Amino acid sequence: MKVGIIGAGAVGAACAMALGQRGSAREIVLVDRTRPRATAVALDMRYGGPVSPTADIRDGSYEDLKGADLVMITAGVNEKTGGATDRSDAEGRLKLLDANASVYRDVVPQVVAAAPDAVLMVVTDPPDPLTDLTRELAQHDRVMSTGTVIDSLRFRVHLGERIGVNPASVEAMAVGEHGTSEVLLWSSATVAGVPIQDACRQCGEPFEQVREAVERDVRFANITIIEGNNASQYGIGIVCARLTEAILRDERSVFPVASYQAAYGVTLALPSVVGRGGVVRVLDPPMSADERAQLERGAERLRSARARVGIATASS
Repeated sequence: MKVGIIGAGAVGAACAMALGQRGSAREIVLVDRTRPRATAVALDMRYGGPVSPTADIRDGSYEDLKGADLVMITAGVNEKTGGATDRSDAEGRLKLLDANASVYRDVVPQVVAAAPDAVLMVVTDPPDPLTDLTRELAQHDRVMSTGTVIDSLRFRVHLGERIGVNPASVEAMAVGEHGTSEVLLWSSATVAGVPIQDACRQCGEPFEQVREAVERDVRFANITIIEGNNASQYGIGIVCARLTEAILRDERSVFPVASYQAAYGVTLALPSVVGRGGVVRVLDPPMSADERAQLERGAERLRSARARVGIATASS
């Protein structure tokens, strides 16, 4: 079970650390445009190897990706460097698109040449249009992004905190764009099977106040983290490790990852069955009319972003 990580910056290193600590893969290859950085990150992690699950973590070149089952791409300009940390800027992560599309045009062909059979996982922001670009460059459909998995976990965590329950008992999902147009599916959120409005009432918390606070906390979670620590990295690192396990083990587990959705003409996140080839099947979750309208508006926003990097919406 071999995994490649392109980019050994904050997010790439966090992904490698989570993979190693969870024992998600047997072999992990770090590739970075600055080879000494990848060398240093891999060496530092190897020193923890004797007390960790067995994994060969090393730096390498694109050629060293040969035989990889999965390659995750984390390279590119991050939100702080790219100036995407203004809560009042509706463009959000899409502000990074032009710069990171240029990085992907260089990186993806080299990955595909070295590991033509690998599943490609887009982690760099903004992941949805970059997944469209990756799919076009790779010329295959084994392409997905981390979608709104981290957003959904943030939703569960903040909701659990507001009503005083363990977030593991909360079922709540975000879909659509990993960005400002994401849709939090309040209509289907539950706590141990109890509809969220009923759960709030039983916990003595006004639903509308909970909703307003959680929406704010989830939508700006990345900026809050970046303001204190320069990069949002650990949560997404754990998400990438968990998705890696689902792919390598052919689990057929369901996560709101993002892949190309023909019905919307763009890549966006919906609950998806994840297995050996990446996204195996996509499910259509129940939504209120307002949530469905929000998703349609978000899809239109993503179609505009897709066109911005020169990809025709009619592609299938």
